Amino acid sequence: MSNHYHDENDLKLLRDMSKLAPTEFTAWVNLDRIVAREDGNIPRKYRELIAIAVAHTTQCVYCIEVHTKAAKKAGATKEEVAEAVLLAAALRAGAAAAHGTLAMKFYDQA
Repeated sequence: MSNHYHDENDLKLLRDMSKLAPTEFTAWVNLDRIVAREDGNIPRKYRELIAIAVAHTTQCVYCIEVHTKAAKKAGATKEEVAEAVLLAAALRAGAAAAHGTLAMKFYDQA
């Protein structure tokens, strides 16, 4: 069963983007590389687990795939990946509840 929105072949189109907007593409690539840094204060495994959690909050299926595979390669367990996902879910739920206060405020202002 294929996912209409997630086709790994789409990532090949990044090459086109790199030619169409080379300066911006290079800036993005350099920013993206900070996840894979080996010399940072946060070890690579934890950088990838953070990236998994963020990918779940941004809902980027490509990022979820790339960072889950990288986390496993960096030594993360399946249990750690599951925890990272559920931590992201908790923060998303918390944000929805916190933003719910805006709905209460706007309701009272109407």
